[in-house]
Amino acid sequence: MSEEKFKVLLVDDELDILEFLSYNLEKEGYIVYTAKNGIEALKVAEKRTPHLIILDVMMPEMDGIVACEELRKMPSLNNTLIAFLTARGEDYSQIAGFEAGADDYITKPVRPKVLVSRVKALLKRTGEAIVAPVIEDPNTVHVGNLLIDKERYLIKIDENEMVLPRKEFELLSLLVSKPGKVFTREEIYSSVWGENVVVGDRTIDVHIRKLREKIGNEHIKTLKGIGYKFVDLVE
Repeated sequence: MSEEKFKVLLVDDELDILEFLSYNLEKEGYIVYTAKNGIEALKVAEKRTPHLIILDVMMPEMDGIVACEELRKMPSLNNTLIAFLTARGEDYSQIAGFEAGADDYITKPVRPKVLVSRVKALLKRTGEAIVAPVIEDPNTVHVGNLLIDKERYLIKIDENEMVLPRKEFELLSLLVSKPGKVFTREEIYSSVWGENVVVGDRTIDVHIRKLREKIGNEHIKTLKGIGYKFVDLVE
């Protein structure tokens, strides 16, 4: 897919910024749509299915963080990249943005050439994803009726797409990374929650129970007193 075919949705409550960004991206051949707030962005995104959404953080009606979380719940946007473009450059703002599902975080002010360069770099990844068959993607795991795309955070069961909370996804990804391997509780705590994070003794059990409810009991086995393993039913 050539660059001129890419669709970009710009979301900002400042009209002059929308006009400025639209001008520079359209000059590069992109198809550009705009929205003035998060609520409007959801409607436009659902209708246009953009390849890239550039969001401001501070907006009326619905801010960028909430909008990003809602966009990530829309199955039609699984291949859509989201980048924040905002004057808020604090670490906690960037962390919140990435945790909401953003792929990039760009701070204002930004020169047009720099912005266009970042957009091209992001959309190059989308182009490669469109060309490459999912079945050949090393980050995609098929287990019976279950598909796990670890790169795009995509879960499918019998072609029904599912959005998992972050920790459930990370736990499932860890177990799937080595089917048949028994992961001890200590390994799971360290990999998913981090060694410096204090969690309750039943935290893993609760997350395992929720995963089983969603993907089926047959995929995750318990070894009492040791830990859990992922069973590849295809083998």
